[in-house]
Amino acid sequence: MENSEILENTNERPQADSAGKSDACQGCPNQQECATALILAIVECMATVKHKILVLSGKGGFEKSTFSAQLSYALAAIDFQVGLMDIDICGPSIPKMLNLEGQEIHQSNLGWSPVYVESNLGVMSIGFMLLNPDEAVIWRGARKNGLIKQFLKDVYWGELDFLVVDAPPGTSDEHISIIQYLQATRIDGAIIVTTPQLVSLIDVRKKVSFCKKVRVEVLGVVENMSGLCQRLTNFRFAKLMENGEQNDITEKVLGYMRENVPEMLDVIACSAVFDSNGGGVSFT
Repeated sequence: MENSEILENTNERPQADSAGKSDACQGCPNQQECATALILAIVECMATVKHKILVLSGKGGFEKSTFSAQLSYALAAIDFQVGLMDIDICGPSIPKMLNLEGQEIHQSNLGWSPVYVESNLGVMSIGFMLLNPDEAVIWRGARKNGLIKQFLKDVYWGELDFLVVDAPPGTSDEHISIIQYLQATRIDGAIIVTTPQLVSLIDVRKKVSFCKKVRVEVLGVVENMSGLCQRLTNFRFAKLMENGEQNDITEKVLGYMRENVPEMLDVIACSAVFDSNGGGVSFT
């Protein structure tokens, strides 16, 4: 079945035990899959998760995984029970970001146990399954979907307030699978991560369109890397130049400040990196 068929022809999913069996399911191409024990197993496993949030981006390089990790940390810091599921099968970066490289997944009589970075923040990623972290994961869609199914039905999270799902960039099998399997348990919505450039805005529109088609609410859009904050003494990215001969006077200015206004050296300078029109004009 083509991906477009799943997106355009999928009916509004009923909840829990009625999945695949209610009148609303008649004629849906996914009716048989929903009625199977797989969906019921996912519903049962996700029953202890209050809120499920997808983190999406139109392409790579937007620091989507960084945002997913920071969002999870922020929620855990205010005493929520949080799970972070990394379904970027071919490019798992969450273990590295959370300093969890080398950790392994363990199995108990309840299922797979997440790797815990804090007592209230558990993580699940294919990165924990790779013997060599530099090894490329070259899988077709069916195998990726199989692992996502296992993450959803076999991982024992316990009672969670939030499950943050870090999805791969773009729109691929992983996105269709995670939404298809989770809709029977209710997805709270998606957060789209982007950058200020005009070409990125084009990708955001596509991602919003995708969410509308699969009936996932867009909770918000994060404009990442739109500003830069640095101490004045750490302006390695920009030089203070004199007009005309373009002489570098950075050290001269900093020396003057050290002598006359040393307290100003602790000031944090912030500026937009790109113009709002997306022209990509560098901060100088």
